[in-house]
Amino acid sequence: MPHSVPVSAHTLDGVTHHVDTEVGRLRTVLLHRPGAELARLTPRNSGSLLFDGIPWVGRAQEEHDTFAAVLRDHDVEVLYLDALLAEVLSRAPARAELTDAVLADVRLGDALRRRVADYLSYLDPEGFAGVLVAGLAREELRIAGGRSAGLVHTLLDPHDFVIDPLPNLLFTRDSSMWIGDHAGVASLAMPARRREATLTHAIYRHHPRFAGTPLVYEPHLEHVEGGDVLLLAPGVLAVGVGERTTPAGAERLTRRVFAAGLANTVLVVPIAQERATMHLDTVCTMVDVDAVVMYPNLAGELLAYPVVGGEQAEPRVGDPMPFLAAVAEAIGRDRLRVVDTGLDPVTAEREQWDDGNNTLAIAPRLCVGYERNLETNAQLERAGVEVIRVPGSELSSGRGGPRCMSCPLVRDPL
Repeated sequence: MPHSVPVSAHTLDGVTHHVDTEVGRLRTVLLHRPGAELARLTPRNSGSLLFDGIPWVGRAQEEHDTFAAVLRDHDVEVLYLDALLAEVLSRAPARAELTDAVLADVRLGDALRRRVADYLSYLDPEGFAGVLVAGLAREELRIAGGRSAGLVHTLLDPHDFVIDPLPNLLFTRDSSMWIGDHAGVASLAMPARRREATLTHAIYRHHPRFAGTPLVYEPHLEHVEGGDVLLLAPGVLAVGVGERTTPAGAERLTRRVFAAGLANTVLVVPIAQERATMHLDTVCTMVDVDAVVMYPNLAGELLAYPVVGGEQAEPRVGDPMPFLAAVAEAIGRDRLRVVDTGLDPVTAEREQWDDGNNTLAIAPRLCVGYERNLETNAQLERAGVEVIRVPGSELSSGRGGPRCMSCPLVRDPL
């Protein structure tokens, strides 16, 4: 199945999207198949674009296709972000909005901004979507003979970007999350990723599939990223605070989910502000209604601040307590079953770095994980969790696993 084939708007109308746990049977998911944007990565720019290596693009695409095929084999509807984006760009209001977002870049200057606007105006929806994702280099912006593109254009290197590529768009979990029947569009912390949320925001507001969808979070608010939000049980969230999600973002999201009646308890979890633990889901993900796979080097250290409230009540922040105990109490369990990443501290550290914790549950006790994390996968299976192994040698260079690469839109209630 070609990844970019759009789904007819007629078949999309009236779809109900709803997600209230991490492990309910997965029915629909949003992915982004990596493409030309990965080919923009070089040793010169990979750090600023948040990649730890230069991925082999063709192999990364093969790995992603395997991941998508596994989901389809388990009756999961797979939607692709670039296809939805192209459909949205056929609508004048969305096209104008996304054009304005590109032209708002203060680096362009007046003359180059006019040339970029002219260039974009001639693109069809698929071509425009491609530029929004893969970016545009100076040498690709053709200027008619005798016309000036101004000082900025003159001083740019031919390979400098006029529109930056979005190689991290692969990680669709970060730019949005669903809580109940509300979509949340992230406020992304890193400058290299902020335009991802602009695209997702436009899709949720302009695509007919999502017509009327209420938004519980939007990009102009304090920083919150989807990788830091875990749906522990209906009405119970955990929100990590660290490198990407700020305390103010966690507070804003908490107030909004309470006001919308989407939750009654939020566990706010401080995590180390480091690359290896950039999101809560790099430390812990759920694999069953009462089980998590978790980095053991942090399991005893993590604390959670319980926040409770309601649609009208002011949120109340409780005293910190051990994370695992706080989760068990919040979801009404005596204890939480914990599957360790790896078998020893060294293996645990290696496999946590390789996204061993970052599993995607298709259903209770059925998850997708990278094949390279041998010990973690074996630990999961010893705990009664079936692991579908997928390759990820190239995909993992952006520091993300199956959960990061997927935004669930529909899960069955438990």
